[in-house]
Amino acid sequence: MRERSASPSRSGEEVRCDGSIAGSTANFFSEGIPLTTETSTTETTPAEPINPCKREFTIEIPAEVVKDERDKIVNRYTKLARIPGFRKGKVPATVVRQRFADEIKSDLVEALVPRYFREETKKQNLLPVSQPRVTDLHLHDGEPLKFTAEFEILPDFTVAAYDDIKAETIDTSVSEEDVERALTNLRLQHAAYNAVEEDRGLADGDFAVVSFRGIPKESEQDAESKPVEVEEVMVEIGGENTIPEFSDNLRGAKAGEHRSFDVKYADDFADKRLAGKSMTYEVDIKAIKTRSIPGPNDDFAKELSAEFTTYDELRNRLRENMKAEKEHEAEHQGRDKIVEELVKRNDFPIPEVMIDQQIDLRLERGLRALAAQGMKTEDMKRMDFDRLRAGQRDGAVKEVKASLILEQIADQEKIEVSDEELEQELEGLAQQAKQPVEQVRARLTEDGGLDRIRHRVRNDKTLNHLYRRSA
Repeated sequence: MRERSASPSRSGEEVRCDGSIAGSTANFFSEGIPLTTETSTTETTPAEPINPCKREFTIEIPAEVVKDERDKIVNRYTKLARIPGFRKGKVPATVVRQRFADEIKSDLVEALVPRYFREETKKQNLLPVSQPRVTDLHLHDGEPLKFTAEFEILPDFTVAAYDDIKAETIDTSVSEEDVERALTNLRLQHAAYNAVEEDRGLADGDFAVVSFRGIPKESEQDAESKPVEVEEVMVEIGGENTIPEFSDNLRGAKAGEHRSFDVKYADDFADKRLAGKSMTYEVDIKAIKTRSIPGPNDDFAKELSAEFTTYDELRNRLRENMKAEKEHEAEHQGRDKIVEELVKRNDFPIPEVMIDQQIDLRLERGLRALAAQGMKTEDMKRMDFDRLRAGQRDGAVKEVKASLILEQIADQEKIEVSDEELEQELEGLAQQAKQPVEQVRARLTEDGGLDRIRHRVRNDKTLNHLYRRSA
């Protein structure tokens, strides 16, 4: 096993799709308790592999070490204990041992087990990425303290060759047809809809303001069949995106009329709830409107923004924005392609704890998104989380692997993050949180977040390096 530095970002972090890591989990071995120096008399069994990322060993702490530590704990209790019939600080040790037996045992385990576990992992050059599962704890007066610790470590692998990985070449050019199409859509978005006052029926190009109720045909109803109800919507008669049956049956209708008709949806209809079904619609026409689209002229450009004085200026800005968007999408796809190829070329096991933590973080992000969309907490609680976790596993494995691979490549390419780059990242986080930079830095320094951010930026720089070199 290669010796790895104990960076906080190596354990249980959030791995983004670009291979970067964020988030944190506390580690059993990072509690700040000094390592013991009494290793020469400590008996252990070697850390035998259970699977490629799991280790287990048994540690025996000498009886005299256990006795000395217990005596220290008893002395501390003796000074502080308040027991009726005894003055503070004068309680006999035998009474303290009897009255506080469980507390003394707990303190003894907390003082010795983490200390000796950390020392043994250091001696065997192992870096745990999970809290140890301690079993077979043996603790009796006058005897050594024995326990078995099971834990996971980072995989030992050498990253496969990556110099020949190429990002796919994507056309980022913007044609005049693309620009004209975008300008037309922009004008349509700013169209005005005017009510028709004359007494006439709906014609192609008109917009019918309707309410409707759709009911599945009796022969196709099942337990999941529900009516489709809409209070108010505009339907373009003969429109490109209008279902033909709506145009055919509403054409000629006047405001205030009612129409009833059937619609048979194709098996590949976009809305899966309606695909392949037949529906009977009851439609009420509330009003008729016509659309007035702004002309392709300087006045329209000026109405959009004070930045523009001519329609050509709007056209040029739109072209620039479309070009930048295509280049951004090309870079995003290229980076994803590199990550996909890196993961494909490097087959190695990863700790289950890192996968589970990444699944947790992916689910947390998903739930936050659902909450932002208005989903209620009680509805979230009814979700099948076992199924959701299973569905997130493949993505979590890919993200954790990508992070570990990019970390090794960063070492090989000697890619580091400067203090200036870290400061820029902190300024961006401060702007997002709407907090002073000093406040954000203090909070991250306290919880170890600065190291995690530096690690994330380093992975991102590494992926950018590979993309620029392959482009």
